[in-house]
Parts: sequence; structure tokens; C-alpha cells
Amino acid sequence: MSFVKELWKFICVRKKFWLLPIILMMALFGALIVLSQGSAIAPFIYTIF
Repeated sequence: MSFVKELWKFICVRKKFWLLPIILMMALFGALIVLSQGSAIAPFIYTIF
């Protein structure tokens, strides 16, 4: 959790708000891959990437 706090402080102090959509999309894709590991949808998701 400290990593998230540090990242948020960096974004606020350095005014790098353009990083938020990139980080959000990376987190969503990561969660999608992790959650679909054991499902029947996994082969279709891997073809996207």
C-alpha cells in the first residue's frame, strides 16, 4: 500500500496527471489477465495481446 501512496504523492507533486490513465489501464489489463487465468475465456483474451 505504501507504493500506491508514494506514487500518488509523486503524481501530485510533479503534476504528472497524464500518468493516471496509463496506470489505470495497466492495472485493469493486469487484473483481467489474472482473473481469467483459469477460465475458458483465457485463450480468447490472449489472442487480443
